[in-house]
Amino acid sequence: METKNLQHKAFEWGIFLKGIDGLLEVVGGIILFFLDPATLNRLILGLTQHELSQDPHDFVAAHLLNFAHNFSVDAQIFGAIYLLSHGFVKMFLVDSLWRKRLWSYPAAIIIFAVFAIYQIYRYTFTHSILLLALTVLDAAVIWLTWEEYERIKT
Repeated sequence: METKNLQHKAFEWGIFLKGIDGLLEVVGGIILFFLDPATLNRLILGLTQHELSQDPHDFVAAHLLNFAHNFSVDAQIFGAIYLLSHGFVKMFLVDSLWRKRLWSYPAAIIIFAVFAIYQIYRYTFTHSILLLALTVLDAAVIWLTWEEYERIKT
């Protein structure tokens, strides 16, 4: 019985984190939508200039600067739509899971799995450890959602 209670608490924390992630994606999407590329470029240049003057090979600063130089209006629109759509979908699913709507468990499993597959696909280009960590978290939330679904549908 203790294991089921621990799994339930882990499920609640997992979907809470997914909800926060969704909220941050929506906020990021809104900011990205209204931020023009030149302003973003200046902002990143200002944030990285000191670090790059001390260490011209700083990994994070160099990648941020490269991102800013390659940032276009098309990338801005895609990024904003991507973040807003992911964020709203996650927040909607998390709200439905909190309300224990049975349909939302399989829907969340499928949607989170699709997001995880996309993250793995993106990893093949970026080799970002953050993407791997998010994918592992997604896999855990998917498993916990399945376990919770099995628990409440009986």
